[in-house]
Amino acid sequence: MKKNSYIQALEAERAGDWDKAHHIVQDIHSEEAAWVHAYLHRVEGDPGNAAYWYRRAGRAECNTSLAEEWQALFDALSE
Repeated sequence: MKKNSYIQALEAERAGDWDKAHHIVQDIHSEEAAWVHAYLHRVEGDPGNAAYWYRRAGRAECNTSLAEEWQALFDALSE
């Protein structure tokens, strides 16, 4: 899957369209999509679901602010 899909999801979430962001990544089967998915569930306020997606992404649960994680995702996935 092209990385621009991940960026589209991040930009949709930042614009306030969580549902669109979730729809973009929910059927992509990659560690990157799982990381974005985890972030989205943090935004949603669902830490249990976020923890599941961090495990799918092969990452530790994020403890930074949402803004810091968004930027880390954007930086990593826009390369």
